[in-house]
Amino acid sequence: MANKIFRILRAGVDQLRHGRTPTTMLAVGDTAPDFELPAHDGSTVSLSGLAGKHVVLWFYPVADTPG
Repeated sequence: MANKIFRILRAGVDQLRHGRTPTTMLAVGDTAPDFELPAHDGSTVSLSGLAGKHVVLWFYPVADTPG
């Protein structure tokens, strides 16, 4: 599932780079798809495992650069 999310994000970024409106973005109010990603400590975190908790997803450029 994580690969699907990354493909959607990559497609959106590519569309923005070419001056187009992304067609694969989630709309406000959409339910986020479940995914799993590695945590800083090597464990795996899934969105479904955080059900009932507040979750903030923060995306930033590679190496935490300004853009």
